[in-house]
Amino acid sequence: MRLIFDIFGQTLRTLWAHKLRSFLTMFGIAWGVGSLLLLVGMGEGFRTGQRKQFDEIGDNVMFIWGGRAPALDGSFTGVHWYYLTLKDYQDVLSECPDVKAASPVIQRNDVRSVSDFYQSSGQILGALPNLNSIRYLPLAQGRWLNDMDNAQKRRVIVLGDESRRVMFPGRPSVGSTVLLNGFSFQVIGVIKRLGHGDNTNQNLMNFVPFSTMLENFPPLNTGETVDAISYMNYQPRSRELHESAQLEVHKILGRNHGFDYTNPDAFDEWDTVRTSDQVGKIFDAMNLFLGSVGLVTLALGAIGIINIMLVAVADRTREIGLRKALGATNSSIMFQFFIEGAFLTLMSGGLGMAGASGLMSLLSLLPAPPGWDTPRLVPWTAATAIGSLAFAGVVAGLYPASKAAHLQPVEALRRE
Repeated sequence: MRLIFDIFGQTLRTLWAHKLRSFLTMFGIAWGVGSLLLLVGMGEGFRTGQRKQFDEIGDNVMFIWGGRAPALDGSFTGVHWYYLTLKDYQDVLSECPDVKAASPVIQRNDVRSVSDFYQSSGQILGALPNLNSIRYLPLAQGRWLNDMDNAQKRRVIVLGDESRRVMFPGRPSVGSTVLLNGFSFQVIGVIKRLGHGDNTNQNLMNFVPFSTMLENFPPLNTGETVDAISYMNYQPRSRELHESAQLEVHKILGRNHGFDYTNPDAFDEWDTVRTSDQVGKIFDAMNLFLGSVGLVTLALGAIGIINIMLVAVADRTREIGLRKALGATNSSIMFQFFIEGAFLTLMSGGLGMAGASGLMSLLSLLPAPPGWDTPRLVPWTAATAIGSLAFAGVVAGLYPASKAAHLQPVEALRRE
């Protein structure tokens, strides 16, 4: 044990004797490790932020709106608009085995909302009670719409957080009354704030029972379409079935509206599952790029370690010869350089990791832009970076030390 402490003390004295050289080497390693960890941490923050945005939409949510279909089969010039209807929703619900749930939505942006204190012009959506099982709509106060609200066409409303803040500033909203184009609606609930920063689009959405919306505020500009809806949300039975569920819905709409369901241009839709997978591929490419940058960084750090250890061993060849003449073994000499390389690398890597972690902590105090989350230290990246550099430091020290240790004492003492 005493021998180990002696070797460790000798290592510290050697590094202190060459303060500038040791500092520059450690700074280069720490800078490389810190930069790598910060890059990976920011990439992970972006990935987490995007995942949160998708989670705030809902779990495997599919959107589909009315679209344009060829006026005649095989025609590429004449097209006609078609609008989704309640029948489309009912057929999807009864004839699509891979669709877990579906909900029709009527949306209007021209309905004026007035409270006793202020007015707002947010979105009014007519929805069935099951919409909150498809979309992410957590409640902050009150309750959500129920089947009796829809069956009895009750004039009740669930406010988005921004609408609540505008129309009831600093005052209780649940139980109060809101006028929608002159019709009195009772506030029964408030949705939690969604999104980050100034992204308030989701927080301006207000929900009323679907039957009430259809009776009082039906969709505009739908021509002669009966029971038209604005769009439909649906969910596949599992994430893996999203494409087959989408195809089943396409077939229903193609049959009901008289066009070829295999024509992709006839549909206006958003598959959040596919979008999420595409974003995931972007992150995979980003990870590959960051990994390449990390390899270059680690390689440069390794070169720095190899350089400093080669110089250290060359400077101390006579010392090695003297120690061998006094009875030092090859293994003890090599162990000393092993300790020097490992200590230099681990100390530098630890400082780089601490610097990156501190900078990430400072960044967490700033407001995150939309789609970003606080950068965080990725443990496996830190372990890989420091472990690789430690290995490089050990190899860099052992190789020249092994050559020097195997020199004959007289030959080593002659070296300049």
